[in-house]
Amino acid sequence: MSEARRYLEMVDGSFPERPPLPKDLRVFHDVARALTSSLDLDSILGAIMQQMEQFFEPESWSLLIVDEEQQNLYYAVAAGKSSGDRNLRVDMGEGIAGWVAQHGEPVIVSEPGNDPRFATPAGAFSPVRSAICIPLRSRDRTLGVIELLNYRADTLTDETMAFLRVLCDYAAIAIQNVRAVERIQELTITDDCTGLFNSRHLFSVTESELERSRRFNLPFSMIFIDLDHFKRVNDLHGHLTGSRLLAEIARTIKHNVRGIDSAFRYGGDEFIVLLPQTGKDAALEVTQRLLHSLRDTRYLVSEGLELQMMASFGIASYPEDGNSIQEIIGAADEMMYLVKNLSRGNIAVAQRGFIQA
Repeated sequence: MSEARRYLEMVDGSFPERPPLPKDLRVFHDVARALTSSLDLDSILGAIMQQMEQFFEPESWSLLIVDEEQQNLYYAVAAGKSSGDRNLRVDMGEGIAGWVAQHGEPVIVSEPGNDPRFATPAGAFSPVRSAICIPLRSRDRTLGVIELLNYRADTLTDETMAFLRVLCDYAAIAIQNVRAVERIQELTITDDCTGLFNSRHLFSVTESELERSRRFNLPFSMIFIDLDHFKRVNDLHGHLTGSRLLAEIARTIKHNVRGIDSAFRYGGDEFIVLLPQTGKDAALEVTQRLLHSLRDTRYLVSEGLELQMMASFGIASYPEDGNSIQEIIGAADEMMYLVKNLSRGNIAVAQRGFIQA
């Protein structure tokens, strides 16, 4: 074929048909395409596990991910009649999956016998007769495990095990990639000093809450917090000490609000707490708890300072104090300044005024 003819075929798009890939290569191609076309961890891991199912034909298969904070594993993907209760978590060292996660070593057993690691999973319909469990490793850390129970013995060959290890590498890459993206997203909405949400994220979250409250006719409240005499700390002990103090106070705030509430650093020594589905009376209770916790805590004890801090609090609620986020924040801010001007270390509520704590 002449170069001119080959060029014309390229321009026309009339390329010769690509020969079909061998099965093994096709599997790697499909998994690689899933890895590069999506950041949806569930769909990527599902695609990887489907390929494993085709090769080993287990009665059940699952992929568990390590929760580093809670030091246990949760089921990200699971299927099959021996799979058990997938709402349960597995402690590190518990069962085959927990043992592999803790030690970072694979386990392949065709006859488990009385080995306690191979107890039948909670809620499973059939006992464990054979198992393959491989850790998902990245940079000397175990990110999760892949577990295949009651597989077909004739599928276990050197070639299929090499294939399994490659797929485990793919799964580890997927988990690592998604975590990296989540970390980047978290950094864009988090205040570096306190670990609370930043002011940029405040308006995104509160606008969503306002829309939801309008749709379902629900209240929400906002607490505006301004630390009293914080400048003295910076002047006496320096700005680095002031930053550490802000971080400790942020922990006090987070400890005294619910999981559905959101705490933000608004700027400087100002904070805002969003209380979804919360009217004024309930918001006042939360604020009183915050005030007393702040008053009773001693800060920077490890540095030998044992500082006692106070703050001025303002409360406003939707819908009675405004129909926009700016109006509600403005009303809460106004109440905070009322406290600042009267006494400090107290609370004021929109349309109710000063409250003696």
